[in-house]
Amino acid sequence: METQKINTAVVILNWNGIDWLKKFLPIIIDKSNIANIYLADNASDDSSVEFVKNNFPAVNIIQNLYNVGFAKGYNQALSKLTEKYFVLINSDIEVTNNWIEPIINLMEDDELISACQPKILDYNYKEKFEYAGASGGFIDNLGYPFCRGRIFDTLENDRNQYNDISEVFWATGACLFVRSKHYKEVNGFDNDFFAHQEEIDLCWRLKNKGYKVMVNPQSIVYHVGGGTLDSSSAFKTYLNFRNNLYMLFKNLPVTDLIKTIFLRLILDGIAGLKFITKKRGLSHVLAILRAHFVFYLNLPRLISKRQKINQCSNLSGKYNLSILYRYYFKDQKTYSEL
Repeated sequence: METQKINTAVVILNWNGIDWLKKFLPIIIDKSNIANIYLADNASDDSSVEFVKNNFPAVNIIQNLYNVGFAKGYNQALSKLTEKYFVLINSDIEVTNNWIEPIINLMEDDELISACQPKILDYNYKEKFEYAGASGGFIDNLGYPFCRGRIFDTLENDRNQYNDISEVFWATGACLFVRSKHYKEVNGFDNDFFAHQEEIDLCWRLKNKGYKVMVNPQSIVYHVGGGTLDSSSAFKTYLNFRNNLYMLFKNLPVTDLIKTIFLRLILDGIAGLKFITKKRGLSHVLAILRAHFVFYLNLPRLISKRQKINQCSNLSGKYNLSILYRYYFKDQKTYSEL
């Protein structure tokens, strides 16, 4: 099947990422000749836009007035586009030959596929899966995300053990292929997330509509990772804990809602105690407390959002056991051991 250029938009969200653009944008352009390429800039002040305009005039520029984060930044940019498929890609990703076609062709063959991701490998250690997505995302019964190839901080070597095209629970926002009409049907990302786990929430809402989320490892990209907020950032901790609670409250079936939220609040407290032993631990503990406070404060808003979602109890890609228990108490560190 020939993939038509007018059907696909590759959209790079950028905020002060000129170094990544210098390194990886030429490769994206070279290996994406079937797609229209857009730079969606979140009010950078590092001359990113000028660099792209001067050196890559074929790249379309969309300029947001402010740095509104990953979720709203993409929502604002994608609202202006009309292509059938959106490919959301981080600026710190190196693409490879034939990275677009296998996924678009898969989605063309099944109208129920809303979203798909390639296999994500580590740019610096190319034999390893990369944290943000690996070979497809899953979620356990308490809302903890993990991947084929990555559970918590354990990253597997890629030995082609997860090379099958598979339905998953979520696809990574680092390189996310999404059918534009489905994206718009669920109103895109939740702007309130700002960044982190917004792609899981999006995929969950798509699955609540009866659509599929896939991984196609025939497409491979290499991700640097940590380009915006590194793991030592207390703000990242805040976003991860707050957004996970937001996502669970919005999407869980009512039969699971109270029990799961209650258990997560307890486990978040335990996680806070673990942070105390780490460098700058107090700032992370305060970030978790802030996440909980903001969650409670926003319950009326979350209730309103929840009422617009048809929560489903049986979702493919959902792991109905505790990954936390399997990882820490059963010493099952890889996806194949589950």
